[in-house]
Amino acid sequence: MLVAAAVCPCPPLLVPEVAAGAAPELDGLREACAAAVGELLESGAELIVVVGTGPKAQVWTEGGAGSFHRYGVSRAVRLPLGGIEGPELSPALTVGAWLLEQAEAALPTHACAVRADTAPERLLGLGQGLAELADRVGLLVLGDGSACRSVKAPGYLDERAEGYDAVVAAALAEADTKTLAGLDPALSAELLVDGRAPWQVLAGAAEGAGLGAQLRYEAAPYGVGYVVASWR
Repeated sequence: MLVAAAVCPCPPLLVPEVAAGAAPELDGLREACAAAVGELLESGAELIVVVGTGPKAQVWTEGGAGSFHRYGVSRAVRLPLGGIEGPELSPALTVGAWLLEQAEAALPTHACAVRADTAPERLLGLGQGLAELADRVGLLVLGDGSACRSVKAPGYLDERAEGYDAVVAAALAEADTKTLAGLDPALSAELLVDGRAPWQVLAGAAEGAGLGAQLRYEAAPYGVGYVVASWR
């Protein structure tokens, strides 16, 4: 049963060593993520599952490691209670492992990568399955909003992006699983939304759980929509 979830974005710039001189610009985002992860770990969950996109669908149940070497930083992370050896985590899950490391998490942790183009019904079903892995499951859900929020954004400016992100933020603020489940894959892809698939896994896991929600952060630095929320 799902008892809590933390929803965070996953830009590598969250890691101060990667951001370097620009690190202070995202201090507010880091603080919101730390608060969300902290509440997740205090929820009484006996198993944490980290969910994010990856190049292929994959599950890590006995450890897993990631690094930020691709960004020129000699920094490695691992899942709590998992060996540093093992399958390499996707970039999104690597940020999740870093967030858990910062929080000194000690709970058993699995990780689940989903392809960004996965159909909603499969994601909802996956979420339902993850919620049944233990009596008390917590999810750390990683995903960014639209990367088309400004002319300097990776996808340039798309006038639809702000409205899309506002719908997602409102749904995350209300634990609105129906709205998240209904996010359009085609529109999400056009707006370069990384979080659609992980959010729909959350929607499946949380259906009928009766969780409340708190929106902790919503902004679009660098033209990419970032939102942080706690469900419990």
